[in-house]
Amino acid sequence: MAAIRVENLVKKYKNGVQALDGLSLRVNDGEIFSLLGQNGAGKSTLINVLTTYLRPTSGSVTMFGKDIYRESAAIRAQISCVAQRTSIDIHLSLTENMMFQSKLYKVSKSEAKKRMETLIKVFGLERYLKYSVSSYSGGIKRRLDIALSMMSNPKVLFLDEPTVGMDIQSRIAMWNMMKKIRNDFGTTIFLTTHYLEEADQLSDTICIMKKGKEVIQGMPHALREYLRQDMMKISFATKEEAKSCFQQLKSVIALKEIDLRHDKIITNLKNNHSDLEKANRWLLDYKIPFLGIEIMQPTLEDVFIRLTGENGKEVY
Repeated sequence: MAAIRVENLVKKYKNGVQALDGLSLRVNDGEIFSLLGQNGAGKSTLINVLTTYLRPTSGSVTMFGKDIYRESAAIRAQISCVAQRTSIDIHLSLTENMMFQSKLYKVSKSEAKKRMETLIKVFGLERYLKYSVSSYSGGIKRRLDIALSMMSNPKVLFLDEPTVGMDIQSRIAMWNMMKKIRNDFGTTIFLTTHYLEEADQLSDTICIMKKGKEVIQGMPHALREYLRQDMMKISFATKEEAKSCFQQLKSVIALKEIDLRHDKIITNLKNNHSDLEKANRWLLDYKIPFLGIEIMQPTLEDVFIRLTGENGKEVY
């Protein structure tokens, strides 16, 4: 069953900017759906439309079969959105924050207490109960913020870049928590992220947007298969060495600017493995310093770069 169905969605602002241009996508019930795209791709506009804050110019959006504009009140009761800025009141305790959130959604006191106890346990917040919320780290505040959003027992949870600025340990803890939300509560998660490995690790479905349109949508392994071709990776000690080699290597094999990635050159093997042989021979003949040369399978990053032309691991 489709939790969200978007068909031919268009949003044009009064200033003439067209943020969404015939976008169509489907989010299945009970999955983690990740939305990727560069700055200006239309991700924020789409989130605002899906959460009923913004009306589109044309197109249709249904959530669990209901039109989100004709039945917006019913839809709002079934969704929750966690923005990049936390909505926690640092002057209230952890439990006071959670009970206050339940009142906003008119959850009965007895039911709210049951949900609070469950969420505190599931989100691993027990040991923080005795501490002031103002003393929590950014990762714990984010965890509590998501727990607050789950107090209404939403069918769909929107998470806008929930791990931005976190260290790797906090990010992994957050990934595990999102999987728990999907697995234990059956909640559909609509996630925007600029970490490609995060989308790859978590998602049941990924959609890549560009200029207000979806360019591809599917399961992570299906997107990686999209490229099919083997790729060649040449690693260097520094960005400067990679850049210097890139400029010279362009005369030996066909390279594009997006093939230069920090301290590596990564390109499709267009002529079977003859490009690998040419590059390897040239590197050795001209005594170019490099750390290694290898054949690799395409990653989600390679798919993103190919489809959007965006060079770099972190995308917005």
